[in-house]
Amino acid sequence: MTSILILGATGLVGQQLLTLALDDARISQVIAPSRRALPAHPKLSNPIVDFEHLPAEASWWQADLVLCALGTTMRQAGTQAAFYSVDHDYVVDAARLAHLAGTPVFVLNSSTGAKLDAGSFYLRVKAETERDLAALNFSSLTLVRPSLLDGGPRREHRIGESIAIVLCKLLGPLLPKRLRPVTTVKLAKAMLFAGLSAKPGIHVIESEQLQ
Repeated sequence: MTSILILGATGLVGQQLLTLALDDARISQVIAPSRRALPAHPKLSNPIVDFEHLPAEASWWQADLVLCALGTTMRQAGTQAAFYSVDHDYVVDAARLAHLAGTPVFVLNSSTGAKLDAGSFYLRVKAETERDLAALNFSSLTLVRPSLLDGGPRREHRIGESIAIVLCKLLGPLLPKRLRPVTTVKLAKAMLFAGLSAKPGIHVIESEQLQ
């Protein structure tokens, strides 16, 4: 039986990961540290944490694999520094603690176009996060790079994102696969599959592979 640590379980992708993991008979325990309490479940351990001050000695850092969907947006973060703190520092700090505890597998929800020399600050941060995770030397590291995410209605209204998704759906087959929206369900399934497969080394799943 398998234990899974999910980071970012309250977000759109994280919620899908949580649902899949809790419903999967192969998984015996799901650990989902979060800022606010999640609905109770017999398989779920839900430590309440402050990601600015993660508990280094917590026993729950040791799991069979980590699925990471931690992240924010520039609009939510407000500043580049705040965005970097969440999408890079929170992710890498948590990964380091999991690795030190002996967790061998890590799967990250990154972004298509992540490059260290990208013109976009967002994509440069994603690339730095990928680079620093690779430096931790997990036995298995998978970087999943989806395009625009389609997760249905959000609690917060994002008019620009909604318009982009509608336009992409209308254009459909005219768009290259790497630019087509990816549903959060497909992304979560790909992340879970990669984590449970635990192929040795570093692997990248590009957006076109999620269609």
